[in-house]
Amino acid sequence: MAVLIVSAIFALVMIGLSIRANARFRQERKLPMQWRLSRSEPLSNLVNWSAPRVLALSFTPFLAICVLGLFNVAAMTLTPRPGQEGMLLPSLIVIGGAFVAAHVFHLWLIGRSLGRS
Repeated sequence: MAVLIVSAIFALVMIGLSIRANARFRQERKLPMQWRLSRSEPLSNLVNWSAPRVLALSFTPFLAICVLGLFNVAAMTLTPRPGQEGMLLPSLIVIGGAFVAAHVFHLWLIGRSLGRS
């Protein structure tokens, strides 16, 4: 049950970040999704492709909800190996934290590309 609650918290945090970003970028029709990497400027403003605002802001939360859902199904149906019973919540926190960090980084890159702080 704790796994389901922690997964829901991560999903709600990501959805909240997307809602906040949607209000922040409401005047933009398309948002950047991928940036060009270069040796001279690792975080360049050159955008490879963009997506409609709703798709760009909902892609990472949707992906996270799918992965966390699979994690929950596995947690409920599979039995851990001996000695690994205590690794479930730490693993979930690492996975959920990585998704939140990636989403925050993506939103930061969007703001940086559009010239907003």
